[in-house]
Amino acid sequence: MGRERELREFVAVSQDRTCRGFIVCGAAGVGKSRLAEECLEWAAASGSRVGRATASAAAAAVPLGAIAHLLPAGVDLADPVAGFAAVAEQLAADQEDRPRVLFVDDLHWLDSSSAVLLRQLMDAGAVQLLGTVRTGEPYGEAVAALTGGDSVRRVDLGVLNPARIGELLAAALGRPVARHTVHELTAASGGNVLYLRELVLGALAAGDLTEDGEIWQLREGRLSGTARLAEVIGTRLTGVGLAGRTVLELLALCEPLPLADAESVAAPHTVAALEDAGLIRVAQDRRRTSVSLAHPLYGEVLRAGLPVLRRRALLLDQVARTEARGARRRGDPLRIATWRLAATGTADPALLTQAAVLARHAHDYAQAVALLQAVPEDHHTIATRSMLGDAFFEMGRWADAEKVLARADQLAGCERETLAVALVRTTNLLWSNAPVAEALAANDAALARITTPVNRRKLKINEGFIRIVAGLPVQGLALLEDLETDVEDASDIDAWLRGAWMKPAGLALVGRTHEAVVWAERAHAVHRRVDEKALASHPAFQRIPLVLALTEAGRPAEARRTGESAYAELVAADSVVRVWVAVLLGRTEWLSGRPVTARRWWAEAAALARTFDHAMALRPVLAGLAACAAVQGELEAAELALAELGELPTPEPGLLSAGEERLGQAWLLAARGELGEARTVLMAAARTARVTGHATGEALLLTDVARLGGARQVMGRLTELARACDGELLPARAQLARALAADHPDRLLRAADACEAVGADLLTAEAATAAAAAWHRDREPRRAAAAARRAATAAARCEGARTPLLMTARAVAGLTAREREIALLAAVGNASLDIARALTLSVRTVDNHLHRAYAKLGVTTRRELARTLGQHPPPARPQG
Repeated sequence: MGRERELREFVAVSQDRTCRGFIVCGAAGVGKSRLAEECLEWAAASGSRVGRATASAAAAAVPLGAIAHLLPAGVDLADPVAGFAAVAEQLAADQEDRPRVLFVDDLHWLDSSSAVLLRQLMDAGAVQLLGTVRTGEPYGEAVAALTGGDSVRRVDLGVLNPARIGELLAAALGRPVARHTVHELTAASGGNVLYLRELVLGALAAGDLTEDGEIWQLREGRLSGTARLAEVIGTRLTGVGLAGRTVLELLALCEPLPLADAESVAAPHTVAALEDAGLIRVAQDRRRTSVSLAHPLYGEVLRAGLPVLRRRALLLDQVARTEARGARRRGDPLRIATWRLAATGTADPALLTQAAVLARHAHDYAQAVALLQAVPEDHHTIATRSMLGDAFFEMGRWADAEKVLARADQLAGCERETLAVALVRTTNLLWSNAPVAEALAANDAALARITTPVNRRKLKINEGFIRIVAGLPVQGLALLEDLETDVEDASDIDAWLRGAWMKPAGLALVGRTHEAVVWAERAHAVHRRVDEKALASHPAFQRIPLVLALTEAGRPAEARRTGESAYAELVAADSVVRVWVAVLLGRTEWLSGRPVTARRWWAEAAALARTFDHAMALRPVLAGLAACAAVQGELEAAELALAELGELPTPEPGLLSAGEERLGQAWLLAARGELGEARTVLMAAARTARVTGHATGEALLLTDVARLGGARQVMGRLTELARACDGELLPARAQLARALAADHPDRLLRAADACEAVGADLLTAEAATAAAAAWHRDREPRRAAAAARRAATAAARCEGARTPLLMTARAVAGLTAREREIALLAAVGNASLDIARALTLSVRTVDNHLHRAYAKLGVTTRRELARTLGQHPPPARPQG
């Protein structure tokens, strides 16, 4: 995985008669031997004779010990000159038209005799060497000569990047892996494949790495390795001497450190030797030189072996060194407080508070919580309690946050304190599955205690924020109508950032997408500028409404890039707010017609929402998972997602329209062939969206009605919405509905053009498929074939999506609407009696329609009908 370039290099080398060797270099555990094995397999498959050997310290003690088993029998090596020549002659005679490929693992351990012989064989063209060398290991001149020269190709193997690690984990585990888990495993392993393997095995064995049927996820804060991993790293850290060990232990507790601090506990040459051995990393930043451990797992192993009193002494000594030079660096208070807390369990309350502020502004919420919880109760202020509640919120610890914030609210003695608590508390209540009425009540209670107009306006902004989050965008926008366009003109940073977060979301939901994009970009830029002054989430959370706005504006590629970048930032900050980025990215991919990718994002959001018990996000993603599974033909998975959705508590309003939570049910019905019932569900859902003012959500649902055979029913309303809203996506949807209603091939192809322009690939494929069917019906085979090719090109981007329109348009072109509906129901295994009950018809009427459909389609059985319509054939009925 991730070694394609190196494999291509080996293939080129193996075909180059002037190249005598291919050497793979890299640190221990990066996969040198694995790559070399793959190269050797390729050489054998291409017809080369191959051999292998492994060098070691034990074999190096015996001349030719590592490669003795590869030498021809009967050759006398007592005289090296004659013996070596005889070996080369015999090996050359044995080969056919290409040299033998010889793989020697760990070349740095090879004895001089073996190295000299191999070099002579290479120069004679008798063997082509394939070898691995661990960087940083010393070796003699003979081995250096073996691996050097213009005729030997060397590749340096690095660690895997996070994207490759994600691919590797998914391939090994059989399902996608949550991005936060990939981030954690990448950070812990440093991209080293050996370490990664042991971390995964340890997490699996401990039950900390689990899957829910959709995605693998690591339990929060749990990462177990194996005994082998500890042994491998422990061996790596031995042999450094007492002084060197002290430096490593100090770094394990306090890294990164100034170089001067490392050299205060060990001589400069000892520190330099640690760098030469690859155990520490030295970085230069202008005039400052810092030292850190070369791999994050070194610290884990070193800390695990430290006795309590030695740990305490090392930490307090480092505190003394930092204070002795004046603790002038910006982060010194945080470091000193953390070290004192780890050493003694306590620290000066003022220092703890100062450190917590630094941790909070660095978005290290766990660290902020640890520091604030160490502050004695009588030293807490409303500000520290608000900060603690906010940090709990960011970690998804809703109950802890409410406990702290409720107490802070009781103790608040002035308007400023009351307001500060209310802003944090109402947000926590919204996310914690409490009824929306509780958040509004908390805001009203604060309003009753505040008389100053400027502070009352901040609570009005907060109410606007609450109402948009609660799925009432029209009401929320009315409260935010006069929000300043820049924080410089606002009276409070936190209140402005709150309003600026939700205003673009509300604008996008009501169809004012251009304004939404401008507001979201502005809010993000301002938040970056004032981040260190605000008690608000990570600036990347301002990208959440931008993803929504760009999607509804018909700019999904930009939405995708924006969302993925924001998600990576929020994963690194370990903020629970990232769940909504995943929710909206799943929605973006669904609207783009990519069910596999949408399902991947929604599965990630579902796993996170379950972890933190965040039902507001879980409801729409379970519906989305069901819809994706349905269009992929995985009806059982769709049913499981809907069953979980049905078990959730009574729905509370959420950011997205409650109507969108019916998507899964509708698409499962459609996959079963029950198109009429699916349309009924979608129409009811669209009415729900309309009542709450979700114009773009209503358009989404009505478009699906059109795709499932109800274009005439919805084209008028979609046209109204397209006129009332901006952006390019809604007009393309309305154009598609009108074209489907007219069933005119030219209009359908123009609709396909419009859908393709806004990145809606599945709608494009469906429109072109319908056009092909119409041309086919009109006996225009060439035009039908051209439209079908257009449809196939678009469908190839849709990750195997199977919708009724895509699968059956051409096959049912000659059927009436009723014949088409009955044929689809029969194709998925429904008996005539069940169809009659579902459609309120007689069995005779159903059978008559079905027989006419059989005749038009040229089939005689339901299994043939299913194959013709691209459906899963019904199970064979038992005999007798």
